[in-house]
Amino acid sequence: MRETRQRLIENDTIASWYVHCVVIVNLWIKNVNSMLHMPLHTSRKRVFRCVQASIFGLLLLVITSLAVAETSTDFLVRDTDIVRGDPKAPVTVLEYSDFTCGFCEKFFHETFPRLLSEYIDTGKVRFVYRDFPRAPGGPGLQASQAARCAGAQDAYWPMHDRLFNSDQQFEPEQLTGYAKELGLDTEKFSECVSGDSYVKAIYQDRIEGGTLGVRGTPGFVIFVTSLPKDGEMVMIPGAFPFDVFQEEIEKVLQSVPSQEAS
Repeated sequence: MRETRQRLIENDTIASWYVHCVVIVNLWIKNVNSMLHMPLHTSRKRVFRCVQASIFGLLLLVITSLAVAETSTDFLVRDTDIVRGDPKAPVTVLEYSDFTCGFCEKFFHETFPRLLSEYIDTGKVRFVYRDFPRAPGGPGLQASQAARCAGAQDAYWPMHDRLFNSDQQFEPEQLTGYAKELGLDTEKFSECVSGDSYVKAIYQDRIEGGTLGVRGTPGFVIFVTSLPKDGEMVMIPGAFPFDVFQEEIEKVLQSVPSQEAS
């Protein structure tokens, strides 16, 4: 694992521009998808899909490059973070993830339970999930909105867990069904998911993750909670086994100031 100080940013203007670009790309995708339902030659369909993926990839590259222009670590620890564990825990683990990512699901089922029992529930780690959508819209964005809309009813983590136990079934009626299972106000939930109140924040997470060096999902950033600006960060680029997380978390715990570690 590598430890490094990164150039970081939180740039609201870039996030707004990015969301506008995403809206345009989504409109283009809808037009392409309607064409793909037409009797087109298979090779043309392949070309359309490749162009679609290339546009999104280029958009992400350009936006992330612009974002690195400034330095700020304010986004690493936010007052608005929905934290799993003790908000004052000495070490923070940020997960950049996508609910449609198979490796993210693997991490949730195979590694996260031990992370939860040995570090989060024991008060050593504050765990924060950040969105890292892999596509401009679609099921991943819908699922991210569902988690945040559930959070508006104080059920972010129950919905987070339900989404990772859903076999990636993220149609609107299925998301509403999960909300019903959790005892949420389904009318408010459905209205929230169908809106765009969280889209900007979701893609802001994506931009920030890119400036940290996250290039795929899941991606993890580990640091001393009280030292997001001056401390060293550990990056774990993937769904590694628990032993890898344990080793890196223990290293970071050793660098926690003594008055905080007690």
